[in-house]
Amino acid sequence: MPDLHQINSLDRDAFVNLLGGVFEHAAWVAEAASAKQPFASVQDLHAAMIAAVREAPADMRLAFLNGHPELAGPEARAKAMTADSSQEQGSAGLDQLSQADAEAFDRLNAAYRSRFGFPFIVAVRGRDLRDILVLFKQRLESERDEEEATALGEISAITRMRLDRLLQS
Repeated sequence: MPDLHQINSLDRDAFVNLLGGVFEHAAWVAEAASAKQPFASVQDLHAAMIAAVREAPADMRLAFLNGHPELAGPEARAKAMTADSSQEQGSAGLDQLSQADAEAFDRLNAAYRSRFGFPFIVAVRGRDLRDILVLFKQRLESERDEEEATALGEISAITRMRLDRLLQS
């Protein structure tokens, strides 16, 4: 796996090819960040990627958020998620729900999407099913702008873990 020096020497296409999957269905994030090379640290690389998302127009951010799968949702049941999302949701046991828990997630996913217009996004690593359900219910009480900021913060945590795994593999 390339180190930061090697990443900084990649042309745009190679950079996007290597890092385009860090952000769910959004290679455009890596493409935007590639223009900021060179990076002094992995933290700076990640910050440039997060900045690309935060600086995107509102409609593009909404489409980006909607590119994320629902927790234990239809994509998960159809095994149609990215490998990263499958692994992450599986680490929290979301791939082994009881019927009652699956129904609870379906209700919460529908309520959340109806309220905010995008799926509930949370960094599930290190959290169990009960923690996630508590967060789900708490965040349903948020205001729209607050919840978008929270979702982007969760994406920041998710993508930093993905980037670290990618660079350590």
